[in-house]
Amino acid sequence: MSLWELFILAVGLSMDAFAVSVCKGLSVRELKTKHAVCVGLYFGGFQALMPLLGFFLGVQFQSLIQEFDHWIAFALLTLIGLSMIRESRGEADSLDDSFSPRAMLPLAVATSIDALAVGVTFAFLRVQILPAVTFIGVVTCALSAVGIRIGHAFGAKYKSGAELLGGVVLILIGVKILLEHLGVLDAVFFLFA
Repeated sequence: MSLWELFILAVGLSMDAFAVSVCKGLSVRELKTKHAVCVGLYFGGFQALMPLLGFFLGVQFQSLIQEFDHWIAFALLTLIGLSMIRESRGEADSLDDSFSPRAMLPLAVATSIDALAVGVTFAFLRVQILPAVTFIGVVTCALSAVGIRIGHAFGAKYKSGAELLGGVVLILIGVKILLEHLGVLDAVFFLFA
């Protein structure tokens, strides 16, 4: 997986966290730097932890499903993407203005569950996991910190657009993985080369 592909994946995965950060920004009367740091660390940390856990699960089962791992990667990314698109059409979540662990932990877990499945996909693709999860965590941390500021400044109108974009990106990555493993992309590049 190239750095560019990893960046696109990281941005796609972080869209749930970004959207929730925007909502958290709406709930805060007086936004402080510590709020952005808190949101960034929670969401970025869990967005890095979940694919790491998924990777180790995937490695355990890799030999059993190696023949059709690209189909699993495609299915997981497509399901995650469709879920994000469906969520983008729903009503805005109401969030309180608390940044306590009791308030932040469920949000961080909920926004990073999809990254667990991506970690399983990483195992099948033999991605170097530590640089990948670090990169995903840093991107999510930065976008979440920006998201809370955007939410505080502009309101909730960007939440559904961010989730929709994230869902589309994940589906496109899944399609690309499938087409690469089926040799379709190689054939297309050969025709135009």
